[in-house]
Amino acid sequence: MTNEKSIGRWAGLAYLIVVVTGFFSLGYVPGKIAAPGHPQAVFDNIVAHETLFRAGIAAFMVEQVAFLVLPLLLFRLLAETHRGVAVTMVAFAAVSVPIALVAVAHRLDALLFLTDADFVGFLTPDTAHAMAWLSLKAYDRDILMASLFWGLWLLPFGYLGMKSGLLPKVLGALLMLGSAGYLVDVFCGLLLSGYAAMPFSNYAILPAALGEVGSCLWLLVVGARAQARVPLVSARSPI
Repeated sequence: MTNEKSIGRWAGLAYLIVVVTGFFSLGYVPGKIAAPGHPQAVFDNIVAHETLFRAGIAAFMVEQVAFLVLPLLLFRLLAETHRGVAVTMVAFAAVSVPIALVAVAHRLDALLFLTDADFVGFLTPDTAHAMAWLSLKAYDRDILMASLFWGLWLLPFGYLGMKSGLLPKVLGALLMLGSAGYLVDVFCGLLLSGYAAMPFSNYAILPAALGEVGSCLWLLVVGARAQARVPLVSARSPI
């Protein structure tokens, strides 16, 4: 049990890195750069805050490394509860990482078009801005794809965390509800014009945020509880 508590706390540390770097790269930095409806203002903000923009890219890369490690640590704690569901949890999380890294590469492209001396001297300003805008839009598109899997992995994680006793039931329920919220957010953003301006869009992933921050803190403080490890399938199950 001591080893499991240690693994649980390592998982909490990995989750903390994901939460902090994710807030910085996906929340704080875009908030400083954004200027809805004014592309030129976005370009000016990127150039004016180039160091911050680069730091956001670096933080996002760190987040993705931590997000690859996190489900592997959780797998060691949750596989005995239901191995098949635990494998699904890891697969959903792992699939999102290359998509997200491709997405952030588009941010590097935009920075290149706006600040690199070779491109600034070679391209007309209008051409450079058009290519930078296309790169930023490609980033948004790929993040939408990654968000699908950011939501899907929470469903098996919340279920296993709740059933095994690794997490309090309220956190498991929030994670599962958050999974649904992510899916709603992704498909409404894809199918509904003007969804981003709807009040509901600001709250769709709120349960996921509460569940993930709560799970992070719980794992950091508690690790793995002694009553965790309640198998849902027999040892002879092929899963």
